[in-house]
Amino acid sequence: MIGQLFHLILYQPLFNLLIVLYEYLPGHDFGMAIIFLTLFTRFISYPFSNQAIKAQKALNDIQPKLRQIQEKYKNDKTELARETMALYQREKISPFAGLLPLFIQLPILIALYQVFVRGLDPSSMVNLYKFITRPEIINPTFLNKIDLSKPSIILAILTGISQYFQTAMMSPQRNSQQEKNNKKIVEIKSQASEIMQKEIQYIFPLLIAFILFKTPSAVALYWLVSTLFSIVQQRLVKQNNRLYASAN
Repeated sequence: MIGQLFHLILYQPLFNLLIVLYEYLPGHDFGMAIIFLTLFTRFISYPFSNQAIKAQKALNDIQPKLRQIQEKYKNDKTELARETMALYQREKISPFAGLLPLFIQLPILIALYQVFVRGLDPSSMVNLYKFITRPEIINPTFLNKIDLSKPSIILAILTGISQYFQTAMMSPQRNSQQEKNNKKIVEIKSQASEIMQKEIQYIFPLLIAFILFKTPSAVALYWLVSTLFSIVQQRLVKQNNRLYASAN
């Protein structure tokens, strides 16, 4: 039942939209159809991803206070948990606020992956709605140069680089003004935390590039466009926050 609902609600509509875009966009470029489909889904999920970005930024902003609590109560786990939850309540932040939007977007990501991987299979055309004309043939090239049905090292590397910049943008930034006003406060980072941050910032983009090098480059093109969209969105959120802060 769940599989059928997933197919009817997500996979089939996205697959049909991809075919429509391919048929009606000038040039019948499969890559451009993927780009437009990616932008469409990102605009649809924009409110959810916006919420996730704001939640992550709020968590990053309280990291100095959180590290002070961790250092102060490092030998008292019960008091550490109590003070940590009290900090979240005072700042009106939920540590899980950024997860719900991601869980909402995950089914869309899975559906898009299936669309791009199975979309070029002739047997997939049975999923077309009756009112949509079935294309005689689909040319899987992007700009007449990249075969999106095969892996592309160029798109994989570009996606890994863009993923690195997106991850770096989400990393906690030190507030120099706050450090000046709190000279007596020493921020202590645990070794495990530093290792985790480096893994996320460096290893994760490499892992993404490696995985995409093994999959059809249609998936890499989707991931690249989606990541670039996220970078622009994160910049807009930061800019709006600065404008709001200056106005107040």
